[in-house]
Amino acid sequence: MTEETPVLLDDPTLDVPPAATREEAAAIAAAIGAHLRDQEVAAAAAAAASASGAAESWDGTRFKYAGRLETVTGTARRVPRNAPTDGWTTAGRLEGLE
Repeated sequence: MTEETPVLLDDPTLDVPPAATREEAAAIAAAIGAHLRDQEVAAAAAAAASASGAAESWDGTRFKYAGRLETVTGTARRVPRNAPTDGWTTAGRLEGLE
């Protein structure tokens, strides 16, 4: 079992609905804590990837992004491997993704 590092909030108060039971309040606090911990882990992973100079790639996400484009535009398009990895930049170049 790994030891969890507590996540400190800027504002340590948590407003819980007055009708919530102790168990519901605990579940709300646990869910928020898990969410904050996930954000912390994601930020640390992004910082580590940035520090290591690892270039972003479409490996494993090209088809997911193509599906998103098809859902939004109604047209299936292929996302080339050399397309920008930033989704906003890629979306701005839809005409070139055929």
